[in-house]
Amino acid sequence: MGIIWMIIVGAVAGFLAGQLFQGYGFGLLGNIAVGIVGAIIGGFLFGGVFVVGGVIGQIISATLGAVILLFVISLVKR
Repeated sequence: MGIIWMIIVGAVAGFLAGQLFQGYGFGLLGNIAVGIVGAIIGGFLFGGVFVVGGVIGQIISATLGAVILLFVISLVKR
């Protein structure tokens, strides 16, 4: 169930990050990958920072990590 949960949270986070950071949608599989990597980045940077726990905290953390990842990608693409 852990892998499935990570894919679901990654898909939601990747979609939200794509909406927040306009112009960087990578399709369904790309958004899942961005969301999963974003969850790793967000967990590393924001682990234990958010008072909100559970699913909402995971999605917020993963989305912020994915936005950071998309920002770095946009800098590299220039």
